[in-house]
Amino acid sequence: MENKKNTIFGKDNLKWMLIGAAVIIVGLFLMSGGKGDNPAVFSEQEVYSKTRITVAPILIMLGLVIEIFAIMKKSSSNS
Repeated sequence: MENKKNTIFGKDNLKWMLIGAAVIIVGLFLMSGGKGDNPAVFSEQEVYSKTRITVAPILIMLGLVIEIFAIMKKSSSNS
C-alpha cells in the first residue's frame, strides 16, 4: 500500500506558477508608479513613462503566459 498523493499539479508546475505570479506582481508594481509631489500638478512624464506604458504591460502578459504554461505543462509525477 503506497501513500501516493493525487494532486493536480506537481512541484514543477507549482514552481512555474509562483514564477508567473512574481512576474505579474512586478509588472503591477511597475505600473502603479510613484506619487507626485503636488496633487494639483499633472506630470505627463510620470503618467506616460516608458515603464508604465510599455514595460509593465509586457511583464504582466509574460506572467500570464507563464501561468498558462504552468497549468498546461504535464507534470512528471502524474506520468
